[in-house]
Amino acid sequence: MTRPFEGIRIIDITHVLAGPFAAYQLAVLGADVIKVEHPDDPDQSRDSGTDRMLNRRNMGTGFLTQGSNKRSITLDLKSEEGRDILKKLVATADVLVQNYRPGAFEALGLGYEDLLKINPRLVYCSISAFGQDGVRREQTAYDHVIQATSGIMAETGTEEVNPIKIGAPAVDYATGTMGAFALSAALFQRERTGKGQHIDLAMIGVAMMMQASLMTGYFRNGVEPKPHGNKQPYATNSAYDARQGMVMIGASNLRQQARFWRAVGREDLIKSENEARVADREREAAIIADIIKTRTADEWEVYFQARHVPAARVRTMAEALADPHFAPRRVFHTFDAVPGIDGPLGVPLAAFKFAHGGPSIEHPPHAMGQDNDAVLAELGYDAAAIARLRDKKVI
Repeated sequence: MTRPFEGIRIIDITHVLAGPFAAYQLAVLGADVIKVEHPDDPDQSRDSGTDRMLNRRNMGTGFLTQGSNKRSITLDLKSEEGRDILKKLVATADVLVQNYRPGAFEALGLGYEDLLKINPRLVYCSISAFGQDGVRREQTAYDHVIQATSGIMAETGTEEVNPIKIGAPAVDYATGTMGAFALSAALFQRERTGKGQHIDLAMIGVAMMMQASLMTGYFRNGVEPKPHGNKQPYATNSAYDARQGMVMIGASNLRQQARFWRAVGREDLIKSENEARVADREREAAIIADIIKTRTADEWEVYFQARHVPAARVRTMAEALADPHFAPRRVFHTFDAVPGIDGPLGVPLAAFKFAHGGPSIEHPPHAMGQDNDAVLAELGYDAAAIARLRDKKVI
């Protein structure tokens, strides 16, 4: 069964996490993604991650995360010949994704309007920190800087200790996911209109969308979200120390809180409306804290889940990845062997499954320029011409 993006060619001129992750999500759904890097200035994620040896080989885990199913070529886009090669590639492509500072590609003659003349059906996605316009257009940022700018840090932490950055680079990966969604929408639109599209995707916009309900609350009542830590507004929707470990209880709505109180034998504390829960929060929390200490977090998880009360033991990354639940879900993919890498390699695949033609990985991440000869040959360059480009350090 054909996957959704088979036959779609994507030129991926991105670096770090957000841009590469956007292209990666289409790559596992069948797109032919060609990653373009400067011969002497690789994607900085190639030397980032937890394995220093891999970093030195330009195959760091930051790059490996979203490098599968992509072909790799090198091009010096500051050279005329490098730009000419890219333009020839654009003529064969459906999508170009780049995440350099606003104006950089336009200065090289590689902006949307320039490439639209070559390929009117091209979907061109520009990913940046703050977008292609606005007063912050020229400013640069990474995930943690956007977390600070957007208000996410200020609402993260405890009442006593804040602001705190979210542990995972959540804005980067949310931007990549939003980028994949925007690209999918633009390609679908092109099927109806025959026209290409320019997508202007800003990390700051994604960070604000990640706080959507909090924004609406502020727009309505001027109430800024405050850091709650593990202490949420409802006592039955918070974390507590167990006899061993910690359990997060998620009895959020009225029906769930009623089931929770029945489960612990305190039907007298069931409330019929949420304002009463907020008003009685501290008394409820003290009672729950004493109850939870009577069993281990594992025991409570089993007990509550059997009674349809959302709850889970707080786990580490290692514990979460070892959960047998993931075995049939195919959230991850494992390579038994990858050229240039000692031992097996596990990478993320997708958070969803299709009944047919779904996400899959066909080949591991490629070394820089591994596909130079093959891609250039597809564009009509012979061996002598490729050797000349290599000698001139265009590739």
